[in-house]
Amino acid sequence: MSEEANKKNYSADSIQALEGMEHVRMRPSMYIGDVGVRGLHHLVYEVVDNSIDEAMGGHCDTISVIINEDNSITTKDNGRGIPVDLHKKEGVSALQVVMTKIGAGGKFDKDSYKVSGGLHGVGVSCVNALSDHLSAKVFKEGVIWQQEYSRGKALYPVKRIGETTERGTEVTFHPDDTIFTQTIEYSYETLANRMRELSFLNKGVTISITDKRQKDEKGEYVSETFVSTEGLKEFVKFLDGNRESLIKDVISMEGEKNDIPVEVAMIYNTSYTENLHSYVNNINTHEGGTHLSGFRRGLTSTLKKYADASGMLDKLKFEIQGDDFREGLTAIVSVKVAEPQFEGQTKTKLGNREVSAAVSQAVSEMLTNYLEEHPDDAKTIVQKVILAAQARHAASKAREMVQRKNVMSGGGLPGKLSDCSEQDPEKCEIFLVEGDSAGGTAKMGRDRNFQAILPLRGKILNVEKAMQHKVFENEEIKNMYTALGVTIGTEEDSKALNLSKLRYHKVVIMCDADVDGSHIETLILTFFFRYMKELVEQGHIYIATPPLYLVKKGQKKQYAWSDKERDEIADSYSGGVSIQRYKGLGEMNASQLWDTTMNPDFRTLRQIQIDNPTESDRVFSMLMGDEVPPRREFIEKNAVYANIDT
Repeated sequence: MSEEANKKNYSADSIQALEGMEHVRMRPSMYIGDVGVRGLHHLVYEVVDNSIDEAMGGHCDTISVIINEDNSITTKDNGRGIPVDLHKKEGVSALQVVMTKIGAGGKFDKDSYKVSGGLHGVGVSCVNALSDHLSAKVFKEGVIWQQEYSRGKALYPVKRIGETTERGTEVTFHPDDTIFTQTIEYSYETLANRMRELSFLNKGVTISITDKRQKDEKGEYVSETFVSTEGLKEFVKFLDGNRESLIKDVISMEGEKNDIPVEVAMIYNTSYTENLHSYVNNINTHEGGTHLSGFRRGLTSTLKKYADASGMLDKLKFEIQGDDFREGLTAIVSVKVAEPQFEGQTKTKLGNREVSAAVSQAVSEMLTNYLEEHPDDAKTIVQKVILAAQARHAASKAREMVQRKNVMSGGGLPGKLSDCSEQDPEKCEIFLVEGDSAGGTAKMGRDRNFQAILPLRGKILNVEKAMQHKVFENEEIKNMYTALGVTIGTEEDSKALNLSKLRYHKVVIMCDADVDGSHIETLILTFFFRYMKELVEQGHIYIATPPLYLVKKGQKKQYAWSDKERDEIADSYSGGVSIQRYKGLGEMNASQLWDTTMNPDFRTLRQIQIDNPTESDRVFSMLMGDEVPPRREFIEKNAVYANIDT
């Protein structure tokens, strides 16, 4: 179909208003997930998704995002422009319908969009409803059209404000601070990571992001431009940049199976972790689904068939299992589905059955061709699989030891655990404390009704660089499994977690506020991310924030959690103050630790969330892997303890 024909077809009649939007402001979490930091950033994704839909339809190749000085956001694309002609059913401009009616959008009209991302059409109108001000400009057929809104209501009819040679849509919105009471400050890094991800998923589309709140050394606004020519192949190289590759190049394919566009890219590395990332219409389906099942089935059957034929498995005394083929594998699966059916706890699990066969077939063809054309790499992959199988066999014995020690299986709790008396897991919390000394202080300071204490000796194993059986043999890690009451391993997945008998719904990591403490926190978080990711995803993991200073003058005293806070308190006391720097939890007595760090009425806990699974994977592999230069660069950029004496 020609571009001219597309322009004619995409008109007011393409827009369908499904229902009103009266209670978006009343119950915003139903539409954007939450009204915290994650929901705030989701507003941007929803507006950008409209532009990406235009790009997927072949009508747009440039998208820009600007964070303005007042934390408003401006997005602009060079697509067809939202229709501005009269909507027959609603009696107003189609632009006003799109912006003020929930569920109104061209993506509900199959003639306008074959597939689309976002929250299925509710996006931009919800953003409008949750903004105290929004301005929409449409550049279309030589004319600039504009309409402004306040909290979802149009301030005036759509009007013509000028002439133009451009085309596309520009939206500027400012989030409503009566809805987003926690913060309306955008993170440049969070938005940049998502824009980079979208550029990989939509190759050939140029996406730029600019932050007008900060300038670089040259005095220019901080800005990045992302464009990918190789798509997922480039994405895998980016994700695996901190790991040592096992084969020469990324294995990739792009095509259509059973009318479903499928794109796959994968590579093997020398690590022991499996990193599979999946997308449906640009949405990160971190709960997986039928497309991921299809990938695993295609990978396992094809590799097993090749390995059997090669004779390399003849001396192996036990069966190879599915996850043996995925050790050290980084892979991305992206599918485009016209009518996706989402399931799971956060509606990010694909349920369309027809997708599984399409992906499985695509992966099987891709791998078969690659293995035949690259015999050396094929042999290397099979050798890696055999080593993984042998390690898994050893790990199963180590894992059985963990299971036998599990209290819910009839064993005993770790000797160092000081448990709480409350039996309801939802009311219970456990503190993982750095060192026996601090553990003793925490034990004395806690509320024993609902707070349990598990001291951890020294720095736990770096699971990023350890084989699976070494992880399960580690004493501190065994104690964590046993204390938490979770079970691990199924026939399909040796790392699968069963949380049905989780004993505490808050798991709090409590370490010293220094460099070593931060390292231990990172080691523990790496363990949870790699081996208990469900705990993180379900919001069970927290980090305690002990104070850095105690500022005293006579009988007056206040705690400070930063250098700035310390200086402000000292200035308010106007001289004659003494300042104590807490280098460790052990320097506080039990009542001080309770008052500042453990008392639910006064403490600050930082909940660990995974906003971007692919970026989290990359950061953990960079921080805890073998490559030193990227880790040094990251620490120099993000260090907060640079002035602390060591």
